[in-house]
Amino acid sequence: MARSILHMLTPLKHMSPFDVNMAVDAGFETIVTYTGVDLADVVSLTQDSIFSRAPQDGTRTGIFIGGKNAEDALDMVDRAKKAFVPPFANHVFADPAGSFTTGAAMVAEVARALRSKFGTDLKGKRIVIFGGAGVVAYVAAVIGALEGARAVLVGHDGEERVSKIAFTMKWRFGIEVGAVDGSTVEARRAAIHDAEVILSAGPAGIPILSAEDLESAPKLLVASDVNAVPPAGIAGIDVNAVDVALPTGKGLGIGALAVGNVKYQTQCRLFRRMLDSSEPLCLDFRDAYTLAVEIAG
Repeated sequence: MARSILHMLTPLKHMSPFDVNMAVDAGFETIVTYTGVDLADVVSLTQDSIFSRAPQDGTRTGIFIGGKNAEDALDMVDRAKKAFVPPFANHVFADPAGSFTTGAAMVAEVARALRSKFGTDLKGKRIVIFGGAGVVAYVAAVIGALEGARAVLVGHDGEERVSKIAFTMKWRFGIEVGAVDGSTVEARRAAIHDAEVILSAGPAGIPILSAEDLESAPKLLVASDVNAVPPAGIAGIDVNAVDVALPTGKGLGIGALAVGNVKYQTQCRLFRRMLDSSEPLCLDFRDAYTLAVEIAG
């Protein structure tokens, strides 16, 4: 059997050591990183990878796409797929900044809590997502909307930027995602007033919602925070929290390590799926969410 090779592409200066470690531990024998890659480079890199091996070895060859932008990564996936010349094709897996697996794990953990603690699901729920211009928020919003939730992005610097992001989501996925201002305490409290789910995907170590703020969310069922660096993004959610009562007594909290545990398993198993598959796979956050739901239980 041909050796397994993973070509890891990123538009950034460095490939994430986290992703390299994950790929090695999953079992890839040879890993090569390519940095400063832009969209125009993807076709030539992909075709060099497919034509240098026999067609039957395409499933022993993978292309991983990193970076820090969800839409750029999805565009690179599309460009790589179009560069294939059947029967020459490789696996492709996108997980920029670990966001596809992190966002999937976050929503999967919320879905688990809604089901196990409240006997309900995501459909129709108002999900308010802080850190709305970030890549984890992007993934969580798209997954939530695809699952029938009413997802809303909150912009820390106003509504304009997150509105543009929501528009691109509608263009790409045919979904409706809301956008609201979160630049003041009053705006943030207004944003969560009707929320049944609150997700915090803002910068590490930045508090976003206080216990007093949470008083403005009387319908809250579940809140999750992916910030593992103190102080918490949402008051009362420790990194180890799993369905812990929030300070206001309204809703349950899920912490960063609970999400991270599901994220880690999801990314690892997607890498292993590439190694085990007899057909070329194309994996993104939708595949990650399906697997994360299974892992979360």
